[in-house]
Amino acid sequence: MNRRKLVHPIIAAALAGTVGFGTMPVRAASDDNASGKVERMKDVRYVILHSPGPSWKADKSMFEQTGVQEHIAHYRKLLEAGKLELGGPHLDAKGGGMMIPAAGVSQEEITRFANEDPAVKSGLLLAEVRPWLIGMSK
Repeated sequence: MNRRKLVHPIIAAALAGTVGFGTMPVRAASDDNASGKVERMKDVRYVILHSPGPSWKADKSMFEQTGVQEHIAHYRKLLEAGKLELGGPHLDAKGGGMMIPAAGVSQEEITRFANEDPAVKSGLLLAEVRPWLIGMSK
């Protein structure tokens, strides 16, 4: 029976010293690692998480907020440039949303873009850029 070792990809990346900026390769653990065979690389994106900021009006819906249309227009520019894969609002009472850049967009570029968002500048939204490992995809 062939038994495979299971190691979380982020732990494997830290142990292998592959943590860096941009799209970072992460080696998946397997029995072939001992032979030095290179494994399929994983994809890391720097996602933007939005949450309501100090200017958010709790008594208004997301699309009634002053500045949300400018926020949408700002991210449409990223989409039209081919640098945004997915984006949209969370539908629960906490509000906010998430933007997933296309592969290869650096942390520096996406952080700069998030900070240039008119809704972030006005205090309508807060933006947080976080590394996200795509562990499953089609």
